[in-house]
Amino acid sequence: MKIDFRRDYLGRCREVNVKRFQTEIALRMLLMLRASSLLIAGCIAFLFAATAAADPIPEQVVICSWNTEWLFDNYAGDNNAELAKKMTAPSRPDWDWKLAGVEKLVREVKPTILGLQEIENSRVLFYLTQRFKNDPELKFRTAFVEGSDFFTEQDVGILALSGLTGFGRREMSKEQFEDKQNMSVAKHLFATFEWGTGADRETLTVVNMHLRARGEVTHLRIRQANLIRAWVNDLIKKGENVVLMGDLNSDEFATETTPDGDIGTMRGLNTPEKEDDLFDTLVELKEKERHTHLNGQQYDRILLSKGLTEDDPKRKDLCFKSVAIRRDLVIRGKEQDKDHMDIFWTIPEAERDVSDHYPVVVTLDYK
Repeated sequence: MKIDFRRDYLGRCREVNVKRFQTEIALRMLLMLRASSLLIAGCIAFLFAATAAADPIPEQVVICSWNTEWLFDNYAGDNNAELAKKMTAPSRPDWDWKLAGVEKLVREVKPTILGLQEIENSRVLFYLTQRFKNDPELKFRTAFVEGSDFFTEQDVGILALSGLTGFGRREMSKEQFEDKQNMSVAKHLFATFEWGTGADRETLTVVNMHLRARGEVTHLRIRQANLIRAWVNDLIKKGENVVLMGDLNSDEFATETTPDGDIGTMRGLNTPEKEDDLFDTLVELKEKERHTHLNGQQYDRILLSKGLTEDDPKRKDLCFKSVAIRRDLVIRGKEQDKDHMDIFWTIPEAERDVSDHYPVVVTLDYK
């Protein structure tokens, strides 16, 4: 009998290759099952760990909003806009001086939540937090997502001592974009906070923003305010804790707010419902104490939903206690600066105020 060794050899090779292929498939399936099991186990472990590691509810939550006035470092190589390049700190000593001024406020106020406006990027937040790296009471987490103000390259950010569970930006839906009542907010950041667990769990949604400047564009700020309200209306109507804060750039004073103005729209005064109206914390101050800018305007606000202004008699919860404007931590020298436009870095250091805006500080008690 004649044997075809070539065909027999190829047949054996095919048989071996099939067995190898089957073995490889089996091993891959086992690895996938093992990876899936590990992933599921990891997710379960993470959820349990997150529950177990939830931040305890603090006795107080201190919220601070501050426009730092061009918190830009001394490196202009990562700036494209001419204005941004112009407003960078002229030198490393100047940048260190600016950081030290912000650091002083943070150490004095010790905010649970610090919302900053007119910052350059996440790197400057890193530089700031590094100044507290040896202080166990000031271990901040950073929340930052780059915005879309490419003319100034200014942005907003949040530092948090506790409770931070998530952050991000919102964008307009197609329907909102087509509705001419809305306008995009280039500089904004949403952050969610949570303390405690179970029935004692307390949550908070914070929106930090910087709206369009100048009095002649009030109509644009109204559209921006309308969009912000659309994003948070459902939360407010559910009775959840909401804080809207930042440099709103409004010319409206706290006690002269009109329902259809930019602040009125932001507060929800332009609708018949009263339960969803936000509380402007500036009204708690005497009139002569309300200005948040060196020109006497009340640009900076912290607005609270109803749940944060009324104490729930059935449970302990966060409730508004006080508001303050910390001009004392910003003004340097003999008196408040009169002007910063184009002359900031020429003012003698001993007399130069850290910013043209003053921090608004709101304290919430847990009771």
